[in-house]
Amino acid sequence: MPIAHLSMAAHSAPPIRLAVDCMGGDHGPSVTLPACRAFLAAHPAAELVLVGRAEALKAAESWERCTRVEATEVVEMSDSVEVALRRKKDSSLRVAVSQVKPLADRPSLAQACVSAGNTGALMAVSRYVLKTVGGIDRPAIATVMPNERDGYTTVLDLGANVDCSAENLLQFAVMGSALVGAVDGKDEPTVGLLNIGEEAIKGGETIKQAGELLRAAGAAGLINFYGNVEGNDIFKGSCDIIVCDGFVGNVALKTAEGLATMLSSFIKQEFTRNPLTKLAALAALPVLNRLKHRVDHRRYNGAALLGLRGLVFKSHGSADAFAFEQALNRAHDAARNDLLARVERRIRATLAAMPATADGLPSNAAADAADSAADATRPTLTAVHSAA
Repeated sequence: MPIAHLSMAAHSAPPIRLAVDCMGGDHGPSVTLPACRAFLAAHPAAELVLVGRAEALKAAESWERCTRVEATEVVEMSDSVEVALRRKKDSSLRVAVSQVKPLADRPSLAQACVSAGNTGALMAVSRYVLKTVGGIDRPAIATVMPNERDGYTTVLDLGANVDCSAENLLQFAVMGSALVGAVDGKDEPTVGLLNIGEEAIKGGETIKQAGELLRAAGAAGLINFYGNVEGNDIFKGSCDIIVCDGFVGNVALKTAEGLATMLSSFIKQEFTRNPLTKLAALAALPVLNRLKHRVDHRRYNGAALLGLRGLVFKSHGSADAFAFEQALNRAHDAARNDLLARVERRIRATLAAMPATADGLPSNAAADAADSAADATRPTLTAVHSAA
């Protein structure tokens, strides 16, 4: 329930309002509140809905452009999905996600939600509360990673789905293409399938089947399939999008972050080894600062949960205030650019272009109950396989 609502400045255009799970992550309000304060200072037209325990939000009671919403429970990083979904119905995570859901008598209270909480819980709660777009079985976490072409590669899934079917990987490719097309303006972004080699015969059975589906979708003109790619292609920038299951994607992401941190530490150690190296460091300081900026994984914090009927962004659980602010920035940009509608249009257009089939993808009962008749009759992504 709302515990305070402070006056908001009037603007000619409707302000972008973000719902923030202030209790989520490893550090909770000690990180999320300073990040929110910095975000508000940088975005004078934006508004925030701060969700958390009343005592934790007291520090924000004098902030402008904020609504504070009390939640009596917190989903811990160690909590199971069942605990988050069934036992903690008044958690800050769930209440924050609920702000994005429109009701019959009112529009949504926020255009996007940001949380650094338990990844599995966030995915499950978001899927239950918001439902998935018709034709999409599972939401996926997508984020960008820097590459040597002075750009970035979009990678999904990064942890929402540990076990994926070939059809799930095809869905990720379609959703990733929609995301990059909407945000970067690329009409035909290239899609690679992460594997242990470029050859089609490599990989497990699921990867081989996914390769067949992706090649069929590429031949049908539904995606621009580049082919199988390896882990180093993420950083080469060989293609715009790389799809993989959530287990592999999360390991790749954390490995890259750890490597960047280790290399930064090595460089610091070598440049501080003796007075001569310290002098060399002083001369190289401008270059070192630019390098540090380029490889700083905090700049890329904020992953989108694609495939939902609402915008939800996941921050790294160990994010500091700077990194969490970047997640808020990404959510704000996505809402401002109407990403949800643009991605959904791309997904629906792709599904509509596929021939009808009697074979459908599994979907949860809760989502099916909320789907419209149009969604129920829309052909599914497995049509690519049957049509090939």
